[in-house]
Amino acid sequence: MRKLSFAAAVLTAFMLLPSLKMTAQTPLERDDRHTATLISPYYFGPNAFPVPDMNDGTVYDHLRLELDGEYQPGYRGDRTTDIFIRANIPLFTDRANLSLWMNPIEWYRNSDRSIQECRLEPAVNSYDIRSGHTVGDAYVSVDILAIKEGARMPSLVIRSVLKSASDDGWHLGRYYDSPGYFFDSTFGKSFNIGSNITLRTALQGGFLCWQTDNGRQNDAVMYGLMARLNVSTFYLSASWCGYSGWEHNASNGGDIAHDRPMVLRSEIGYRMGNLEFDASYQYGARDFPYHRIRAGIVWYYDILKKHSL
Repeated sequence: MRKLSFAAAVLTAFMLLPSLKMTAQTPLERDDRHTATLISPYYFGPNAFPVPDMNDGTVYDHLRLELDGEYQPGYRGDRTTDIFIRANIPLFTDRANLSLWMNPIEWYRNSDRSIQECRLEPAVNSYDIRSGHTVGDAYVSVDILAIKEGARMPSLVIRSVLKSASDDGWHLGRYYDSPGYFFDSTFGKSFNIGSNITLRTALQGGFLCWQTDNGRQNDAVMYGLMARLNVSTFYLSASWCGYSGWEHNASNGGDIAHDRPMVLRSEIGYRMGNLEFDASYQYGARDFPYHRIRAGIVWYYDILKKHSL
């Protein structure tokens, strides 16, 4: 009980953090609070505030370290290549973990069309908007297994996530340079459909928010569906997820915010002892003009010393 209470205390602390005053380097320049700010996934790079990876209704009872390479060609002819890292750390119990992830570096190359549609200005502060590299945002999450899965009862996992403000990338159209956060809840249930074959399903709902450039924030509803087929040491998954902000309904008929990104994802993986090899593809179905191809390796370690892999 003490271990679970500790995890709950950590979750409470993270839930209170967004209520504190958070500032970033983004200038507050716009006076009309009814006009869409264009601080949205459509006008920025693919890692500015992507649709978060879905939880499947479980938490990790092992230390999990992930390293991936990503290639993200844009619909406007732009190109992004980056490194993605993630760590999932059990919090002294198999019912809660701390998750950390970010893109420590990304290399980008903008096309004429992406520069025009994203409204990048070549002369702004002498930044090179054609090509270059930059550092991404950091995300910190506490994941709590609120309800364990039973014979008929699905599991329930609650996540509380904070996003940092970037040090650079604002004038390059790569990152928002503003803080954000999201909370979500995921129900998950596994079904045995054969020898060494299981089907995992998950349903997600949540709330996502980020600061914009005129003193307000954009609030969005999160959603997601997932199905994963596990066959012995292989798995294959598909998911549909996204979030929907409110600025797309500009009351004065101003620019469309394009703040309702929706994506489709597929992933395949192979588990071999403490290692897992995976590859995935993401298609931007709405307000997210990028494909994403990701491939990498995951390492597991039994840090709690009481569970077998």
